[in-house]
Amino acid sequence: MAVKRLLALDVLRGLTIALMIMVNTPGSWSYVYPPLLHSKWHGCTPTDLVFPFFLFIVGVSMWYSFKKYGEGLTKKGLLKVLKRFSVIFLLGLFLNAFPKFDFENLRFFGVLQRIAIAYAVGAILCMQFNFKQLLIICGLILLGYWGLLYFGGSGDVYSLATNVVGKVDLFVFGKNHIYKGFGIPFDPEGLLSSIPSVATVLIGYFTGRLIDEAINVTAVVKKLVFFGIIGVIVGWFWGYSLPINKPLWTSSYVLYAGGLAMLFLALLLWLIDVKGVKKWANPFIHFGTNPLFIFVFSGIYAKAIIYLVKSTNSEGETITGYRYLYENVFVPIAGNMNGSLLFAIAHIIIFWLLTYILFRNKIFIKI
Repeated sequence: MAVKRLLALDVLRGLTIALMIMVNTPGSWSYVYPPLLHSKWHGCTPTDLVFPFFLFIVGVSMWYSFKKYGEGLTKKGLLKVLKRFSVIFLLGLFLNAFPKFDFENLRFFGVLQRIAIAYAVGAILCMQFNFKQLLIICGLILLGYWGLLYFGGSGDVYSLATNVVGKVDLFVFGKNHIYKGFGIPFDPEGLLSSIPSVATVLIGYFTGRLIDEAINVTAVVKKLVFFGIIGVIVGWFWGYSLPINKPLWTSSYVLYAGGLAMLFLALLLWLIDVKGVKKWANPFIHFGTNPLFIFVFSGIYAKAIIYLVKSTNSEGETITGYRYLYENVFVPIAGNMNGSLLFAIAHIIIFWLLTYILFRNKIFIKI
């Protein structure tokens, strides 16, 4: 008998959104504990796992969404996928543009755009091909992307300045429309690096199939641990020749993060669905019912109090509402470092209250 959809999946989705908000909303970027920062380039911190975990869950959910149709790729299904792709991608563009709407310097890509692309391509593949074909496609994506990085770059092909991913984005979009947080124009959610993110979604889809077809939850946990360990080990050792790197979304990173996602899901399944320890998870269930909405809302809120709200500090300096809140509320309570962390936690609580109100009123904003 197949295993029914499990509570742990919804908890993982909500937990991932809560962590996205935490790592995106410190009180000050000058005071952040290292695990809550992305790797500067090669490597993988806990923060580097948040985004692939979300795409992994997109893939798991995709299995449950598509299995009931069984009609392959139809016009109706394709239009539904393209509609959702358009909504998510355009929301990402809006979030990048808000509130200045400086289109001459508008960044074209971002987190939501990556989600839209990975979802759309992954969905079309999953509707069109069977399981064995998808396994082959996933392998070809990972190996093909490795070859693209190796033969397309120059000098140190995996470095920030000379990799093919950055070169293509610069050529296609121009430096004014690319993320510049690395010191030079380079987009960690760019065009070419979206290709292997599709494999992250497919790994989630395979996991959804594994869960759905297992005889019981205990069997699911054992299989997830087995395949998760394999993913981590293969990704880790592959990393010696192809560095684990989130901005490039390298194939080794896909397997490493995908393996860890399986292991973390196995832990949640064992804790929540086997042992029944679930009261702690309620806030994350609430987050998981409106995940993309609360992510977009949190982004608009943060940019609004940075760009639209101004205040004056004790020295007569005009500062943003974001900085004022951090320096005048959280720093006096906990100091710079812990105040910055407390700032992020407080905002998670505030956004949770919003999701709780929506949940209680059965309002589910599907994006």
